[in-house]
Amino acid sequence: MDLKNNLQQLKDHVSQQIHDAKKIDQVEKIRVNLLGKKGELTKLLKGLKDLPNEQKPVIGKLANQIRLMLEKSIEDKKKDLNEAFFEKRMDSEKIDVTLPGRRPEIGTKHILQQIQDQIEDHFISQGYEVKYGKEIESDEYNFERMNLPKDHPARDMQDTFYITKNILLRTQTSAMQARSMDQHDFTKGPLKMISPGQVYRRDNDDATHSHQFHQVEGLVVGKNVSLADLKGTLQSLTDELFGKGHAMRLRQSYFPFTEPSIEVDISWNLVDENTAPEDIDWIEVLGAGMVHPNVLRMSHLDPNKYSGFAFGLGPDRFAMIKYGIDDIRNFYFDDIRFLKQFKQVGE
Repeated sequence: MDLKNNLQQLKDHVSQQIHDAKKIDQVEKIRVNLLGKKGELTKLLKGLKDLPNEQKPVIGKLANQIRLMLEKSIEDKKKDLNEAFFEKRMDSEKIDVTLPGRRPEIGTKHILQQIQDQIEDHFISQGYEVKYGKEIESDEYNFERMNLPKDHPARDMQDTFYITKNILLRTQTSAMQARSMDQHDFTKGPLKMISPGQVYRRDNDDATHSHQFHQVEGLVVGKNVSLADLKGTLQSLTDELFGKGHAMRLRQSYFPFTEPSIEVDISWNLVDENTAPEDIDWIEVLGAGMVHPNVLRMSHLDPNKYSGFAFGLGPDRFAMIKYGIDDIRNFYFDDIRFLKQFKQVGE
């Protein structure tokens, strides 16, 4: 009867352990020590085979009853400990329903996205298509199709991040200009498009420079497109973004993909017919020009039949001018206090 006594002693010992347990992991350890492959009850039951045949059913029934009783005690103990844990947690996390509600924080469009949306909306209203393109571009479309062969010195000003020998992070969105000219059916009318997006150049970040920034480039190609059309387009854009009353001037410049090329300035201050030239504060806002004949030829367009203008502007710079922001890094620090200043009405 040693096995029977051992079972009774095991039952009493384990029952006391379960009663004294204070944590669920302690109860789980008791269960494993009792019922696991190397558990105490498992070891005792191996002794059944050595009992006389007439005792096996009696001791076996007792062992099964003890096992079921202890299993239930373990489950009940776990349930009690769980309930005690959650009751304690509820007591410590009570909500004072008399407190005023907390308004959830609602985000707003980033200031650069707002500027880009304004530019897109303006040109869409003028019949332009918006084409975004890819930020990873080929050397051919990023440089060569823009009249920048591999040995062109102007490439040094656009030193960028190469992925392979001929694949790079785009330095300008103008690659979409060449792709659009390749795809456009000019028998159905002129091509009018803008291409906004992020661009990348290997640069040292400071108050006015960033290794990544935003750009919007535009292109119009058709018959009899002139510099006067370009000037009217840009005056309309600056009136839209900065308000009427800002004068605009064009200065001669150089870009490999346009000829002639111009820099565009607008007056920082409002002017009228009585404003003296020396009282105007000019600030450069974008570069533009008439599409270079070589660029047209590479798209299989006859420069004697087709002409066009192109321009490139930076929403980052436009936002700095429009809102008097003196450090371009403010756009990328994600300081909610800074961004909240440009929350749109209705947001």
